[in-house]
Amino acid sequence: MLKPFSIYFPFLAFRFKLSAFSLLIALSFLLLAFGSCTINPDKQKPGEKYIQGEWRQDSVPAQKRLVSYSLYDLKFSCDSFFVKISSYSKVNYGADSCMSSGRWAEYIKGTYTQRQDTLHLKGEFCNADGSYKDEKGCFRSGDYEEYFKVKQKTDSLIQFASTSNVIPINAHLIKRTSCTPKPL
Repeated sequence: MLKPFSIYFPFLAFRFKLSAFSLLIALSFLLLAFGSCTINPDKQKPGEKYIQGEWRQDSVPAQKRLVSYSLYDLKFSCDSFFVKISSYSKVNYGADSCMSSGRWAEYIKGTYTQRQDTLHLKGEFCNADGSYKDEKGCFRSGDYEEYFKVKQKTDSLIQFASTSNVIPINAHLIKRTSCTPKPL
């Protein structure tokens, strides 16, 4: 049987009687609490080399027959992304001040990670200049999170197959860039 022992804290002016098991639990909790903290990096991560640059989707299969569709412009810089979604609709779903006769654009910025063939984009909707988008504005606002299965068809053609959309994004390279990590 383990005997309890006393710990005296002179600044508290009282004694604790702890068993070895209680002391082990307390120390484990402290190590877990302090060990789980991490310091944020001071620079961007390098990201995936093959995807660095600007990519554009020019068309969607059977787009003339679709009631609505979206075309994507994607820009990857180190571990960051900026996306412009240009949407087109033959049906007016909302106020014309937002939909502008069936054409509108939404913008997203954030960071990405890739694990095997899956690209994870996590960011938020923003204005065209990258500034914070007011929730009272047109269309979506707030957080954005999407997963894509990525297939590099050629050096200048990539297919992004969204897990939440049936139409894949076939994007071709507009401009190749290389990553120069910037301070955060």
